[in-house]
Amino acid sequence: MLQRNLQNLSLLVAVFTCFLHLNASAQNPDSLAIAQAKWNSKEIKKGITWHQGHFSNLFNAQQEINWIEIDLKKHAKKVHFAADPKILKKTSVFAEENGALAAINAGFFDMKNGGAVDYIRVNHQIVNLGGKIAGRATAVLTLDGKKVQIASAMDIDPVTSKAANVMVAGPLLIQDQQIIPLGNNPFNTNRHPRTAVAITQKNKLILLVVDGRSNQSYGMSLPELASVMDWLGAKDAMNLDGGGSTTMYVKGATPNHIVNYPSDNKKFDHEGQRSVANIIYIK
Repeated sequence: MLQRNLQNLSLLVAVFTCFLHLNASAQNPDSLAIAQAKWNSKEIKKGITWHQGHFSNLFNAQQEINWIEIDLKKHAKKVHFAADPKILKKTSVFAEENGALAAINAGFFDMKNGGAVDYIRVNHQIVNLGGKIAGRATAVLTLDGKKVQIASAMDIDPVTSKAANVMVAGPLLIQDQQIIPLGNNPFNTNRHPRTAVAITQKNKLILLVVDGRSNQSYGMSLPELASVMDWLGAKDAMNLDGGGSTTMYVKGATPNHIVNYPSDNKKFDHEGQRSVANIIYIK
């Protein structure tokens, strides 16, 4: 009898703890802001939707977010990388060269000499081997035509992976629906424009950019970015190159097809694209 009572008590405690966690999450004003957001949404193609939203008080700041949701059941074969081993190009140039419907900037790169600083392979061809592995390079994005996968670099060896397309970046933000704790350093904790990619629990791909370095959009820390991805339903998510590189392209949406506000020209307009080494695009 005592053992049964203890088991019942343990069950009640577990249920109560779960209730407190869910209630606290529900009362979080930032998660509510995302959950209740009235996004400006446009279907680019069946199964591909672009969402845009401005928040006047998300993480106690103005925030501008653009994200594209891709149904991988329909469009896994339409997700691609474009990269150049040496020449840096604007995201829009890479996109137009490859007939993209939509695109974002992707991995980190050498601003002086060109090329990715982390391993990248496109259509079975190594574009850049990368140099010394950076502490943030903890995530791998792979595309094989049938499946898009985000994983820890400890779980997938990018060099030996059989996927046709492999990109190393990071840090990993979410793994198996769990937000990854990150170190306390300026790269993680300072607010910047951010670019990220995620796969949701419903097998949707999310390409997301957050503008920053402006009074009209402050940008996010990586923990804040991870939280947004979590609230959008991410199962796995990773950070990509941000700052002045952060750019989203949607064909025909604006005169130059850029829908966010790249910060490299220090103006809150669509003209401040930085030249980059590689992109993720949807065709």
